[in-house]
Amino acid sequence: MNFKKNILVWVAIIVILTLIFDNFLGGQFSNQTNISFSEFLTSVEKSEISDVTIQGNSIEGKFQDGKQFVTYSPQYPGLIDMLQKHNVSIKAIPLETKMGSFIGILLSWFPVLLLIGVWLFFMRQMQSGGGKAMGFGKSKARLMGDKLDKVTFNDVAGIDEAKEELQEIVEFLKNPSKFQALGGRIPKGCLLIGSPGTGKTLIARAVAGEANVPFFTISGSDFVEMFVGVGASRVRDMFEQGKKHEPCIIFIDEIDAVGRHRGIGLGGGNDEREQTLNQLLVEMDGFEANDSVIIIAATNRPDVLDPALLRPGRFDRQITVPAPDIKGREAILNVHLKKIVCKPDIDAKIIARGTPGFSGADLANLTNEAALLAARKNKKIVSLEELEEAKDKVMMGPERRSMVMSDDEKKLTAYHEGGHALVSLFCPESDPIHKATIIPRGRALGLVMRLPKSDKFSVTRAKMKADIAVAMGGRVAEEMIFGYGQVTSGASSDIKQATNIARAMVREWGMSDKVGPIFYGSEGQDKYAGHHGQKQYSNETEILVDQEVKNLVEEGYKLAQSILKKHKEKLDILAKKLLEKETLTGDEIRELLKLGKGASEKKQKASKEKTSQE
Repeated sequence: MNFKKNILVWVAIIVILTLIFDNFLGGQFSNQTNISFSEFLTSVEKSEISDVTIQGNSIEGKFQDGKQFVTYSPQYPGLIDMLQKHNVSIKAIPLETKMGSFIGILLSWFPVLLLIGVWLFFMRQMQSGGGKAMGFGKSKARLMGDKLDKVTFNDVAGIDEAKEELQEIVEFLKNPSKFQALGGRIPKGCLLIGSPGTGKTLIARAVAGEANVPFFTISGSDFVEMFVGVGASRVRDMFEQGKKHEPCIIFIDEIDAVGRHRGIGLGGGNDEREQTLNQLLVEMDGFEANDSVIIIAATNRPDVLDPALLRPGRFDRQITVPAPDIKGREAILNVHLKKIVCKPDIDAKIIARGTPGFSGADLANLTNEAALLAARKNKKIVSLEELEEAKDKVMMGPERRSMVMSDDEKKLTAYHEGGHALVSLFCPESDPIHKATIIPRGRALGLVMRLPKSDKFSVTRAKMKADIAVAMGGRVAEEMIFGYGQVTSGASSDIKQATNIARAMVREWGMSDKVGPIFYGSEGQDKYAGHHGQKQYSNETEILVDQEVKNLVEEGYKLAQSILKKHKEKLDILAKKLLEKETLTGDEIRELLKLGKGASEKKQKASKEKTSQE
C-alpha cells in the first residue's frame, strides 16, 4: 500500500514539474512555433493568419491551417491597421492578468519554494539524530513472519550440544518467571561459532520457532555505510524494533563484519565501523532493561572479534556449532532424505560413513544433487546409486567424459594414480582407499580418494608423514616408469599438498626436532604476534624452517620410491586394470593385488615394526 502511495506522489510531482518548466521555458513542450516578426508581417500580408492574441510585445496566434505560433513585436505603429486590413481577429490582454495574480505568483515562485522545502526537510532529518535522511538510518532487519516455514529443533540434527545450550533461551522466552524467581538472568547475547554451513542460522531460527516469538534477521554488513553515523542509527533503530515486539530474537549473521578489533586498520577509532560497534556495545550494556530482547549472532571468525563484545553482559555465552560426526551426519541425512522421493530402504549410515568432514549444508547439497541426477535419468525415485554418485560428484567434482585424452596421457594418468594407491596400501597410517579413477573430474585428470574408518579430530605425526609419501607417490611412479625427462606437471597439486603438510608440521605443530616446539606461523594466526606484519624470528631461523620442510618432503619422496620399487609388478597390474575399467573401488584394488584384510593387516603390522625399529 505504501509503495503504491509513493508511486502516485512521484507521478504527481513529475507532472507538476513538467507543466511548470513548460510554462517557464516559453512553451517548448507545446505545439507553438516561434517565428520572427518579419515572417509574421509577411504572413499577415498574405492573409495566412486567422487570429492573434496581443499582450504587451508578445503576440500569439493561429494560421489559417490551425497551426499556432508565437512572436515578439517591437514598437510597430501600423500593426493594428494592417491586421484589420487583412481581416485578422484581434484579442488584447493586459500584462498583469495573463496567469491570474495569485496563480501567477505561485507558479513563478514554485521552483524556489521547492528547493527551500527540500533543504528544510534534509536539515530537519539530520537534526533529529542518526542521519535519517531518506531512511538511511533505518534498520534493515527483516522480520521473519508466518510466510516462511516454521523451523523447530526437530528440523535441526547433528548438533545436540548446541541445542541443549539454546534450550535455556527457549524456556526463558516461554516462562521467564521461572528464572526470575531465583534471581537468575538469561544471557543477553549468544554467539554461535562454527565453520560455514554447520547450521548456525538454522538453529537460530529453530530457537525462535520453538519459543514462538518474532525473529529479526540482519547481516553485519547491513550496518556499515559510507556515511558516518548511519550504522549507529541502524543499531538504535534495530533495538527499538525489538522492544516493540518483545519478547523476540534478533539474529545478526556474520557479526565479524562490524565487530572487529577496534583501532586496527585505517581510520583509527573514528570511522563508521567502529562507531557502529560502539553503539552496539552500549545498546547491549544494560543501561535499559531489554531482558526480553535476546541477541543471537553468528561468525566463523571469533578470533577477530573485539574483546569488549565477548565480555559478560554482552555476548557472554559462546556456543560452538561443530561439523557433525558420523551419528550427526546420519541424523542430518535422514532429515533431508524426507524432503525428496527416495527408496524407503536407503541406509543413511552408509552415506554418512563416506562423508567425513561434511557440514549440514554439504549434506543438504548432496541429497539435492542425488534428486537432480535421478531426474536427469528420468527416474521416479532416488536410490542409493544416485546418492553414491552425488557423493562422488560433491567430493571429487563432476566427471568430464567428453574430455579427449590420448592413449599416452591415459597410460601416464593410470600409473600416476596407481602410484598414489600403492603407496597408500603399504603405508599403515594412511587412510583406506575408497576409490581410484582415471576419469577426469573437476580440474584433475584422475584421482585416488581415501576415507578414514572413523571421524578423526587430531592427526598424528606418523599419519602426516604417510600423507606426504602418498602425495609424492604419483610423481615417483611417473619418473620410475616413463623416465626423468617425461615427468609432467600433473603432480603440482600433490606437491602443494605435501609442502603445506610439512610446513604446518614445522611452523605450527612443533614436529621438527631441529626447530623445536615453537610457533613460527603467519602473524595473523596469533594475537601475540607483532604489529603491522613484523616478522618475529631471524633470517637464520627462517632458513632452518625451510630446510626442515624440505627434509620432510624429501623423506616422503624416498619412502614412496622404496615402496614402488619393491612392488613394481603390483603397480603394473593396477595401472593396466585402471586403463581397462577406468574406476576401481578400494575393495577391488585389494582383491586385485591379493591384499585381503588379513594380508593387509599383516603387512601393516610388519611395516609398523620396521618403522619402530628405525
